[in-house]
Amino acid sequence: IESAHMRLWILFAMMITASTATALDFTFENIDGGALSLSNYEGRPILVVNTASRCGFTGQLSGLQKLHETYNDQGLVVLAVPSNDFNQELGSNADVKEFCELGYSTTMPMTGITKVKGPNAHPFFKWAKRSAGFVPSWNFNKLLIDQNGQIVKSFGSVARPSGRKITSEIEILLQ
Repeated sequence: IESAHMRLWILFAMMITASTATALDFTFENIDGGALSLSNYEGRPILVVNTASRCGFTGQLSGLQKLHETYNDQGLVVLAVPSNDFNQELGSNADVKEFCELGYSTTMPMTGITKVKGPNAHPFFKWAKRSAGFVPSWNFNKLLIDQNGQIVKSFGSVARPSGRKITSEIEILLQ
């Protein structure tokens, strides 16, 4: 009976953690080294996108950069999260950074190569799964986070960064 009680307490603690945690509680490796803490973006909406350099959707990096340029001054953070979970990312952070900067002139914040699904997923993505059932099904899945670190909406790979489906949601948060 004690082990059953313990399991209930652990489950309760996990539920409390899942319900009180926000996106702002997580830190990633910065592609340049060091830490990239989402708490630095408190008060700003964040569009988190799992990216890959060798994917059919890689051209969306242009659209993500355009979103960054268009809405950054109004508060939006576009965060690229390179991942090799679908076997389409380059081998190192330096290669990814060079590819994105040279090929797409990216200036948006970018994490180091990160696991986004499965048991070894980054804690942010484990939280997104617990909180909203969000698990990237492919590269360039997008997760829109509000100013308080809560998940607002997710978008699949085919949703264009500059399309109204995404920009209308961003504009609501920026009002």
